[in-house]
Amino acid sequence: MLTLFEDTQLFNSGELRIKAFDIPDAELTLWEHFIKRDEADTFYNTLLAETPWKQEEITVYDKTHLTPRMCVWYGKNRDPLKPVRALTPTLETIKQKVENACGVQFTSVLVNLYRDGKDGVGWHRDHDRELGPRPVVASVSFGETRPFEIRHKFKKEIEKIRILLNHGSFLLMAGEMQHFWEHQVPKTAKEIKPRINLTFRIVY
Repeated sequence: MLTLFEDTQLFNSGELRIKAFDIPDAELTLWEHFIKRDEADTFYNTLLAETPWKQEEITVYDKTHLTPRMCVWYGKNRDPLKPVRALTPTLETIKQKVENACGVQFTSVLVNLYRDGKDGVGWHRDHDRELGPRPVVASVSFGETRPFEIRHKFKKEIEKIRILLNHGSFLLMAGEMQHFWEHQVPKTAKEIKPRINLTFRIVY
């Protein structure tokens, strides 16, 4: 498994670094220190305080469970049966920064809180029909550094990649990636602090 950006000095440098990954069937770009430390601290504290956190229920093999993280959807309310909240000024500010950087206009954002190492998300692809034929997902992280792992669903000979997403980082997944690559945020037994993650999407 390849691990990227594990250098402590890089984390502490505070310098913006942009990495475009050379992998097949995907467009993947990482902005390290996309949001500077002081501003990232403010966003983290504000989001932690103002978000009405809740655990969603999911059904797997006819059994209902609580998701191992807390989350809230924000965006344009296109379905009266599935109401979502309007973006807050804080989310609008972060959304504008992301859109200016990547040139993509997003309609929705899922705000996730990983409370500790017991929270995570398993292997999956964000390729629902409502996300369009070439889903674009912009992921912004605040708080505790957590590994983000990706693996090719069909080409098993390609080594799994592990990317450390630190405070203020921005990861953009685009192109055909959601059709060919799976990703996860694994759980850990280590004692770690909370992480807030924003995943911006275009919902049709």
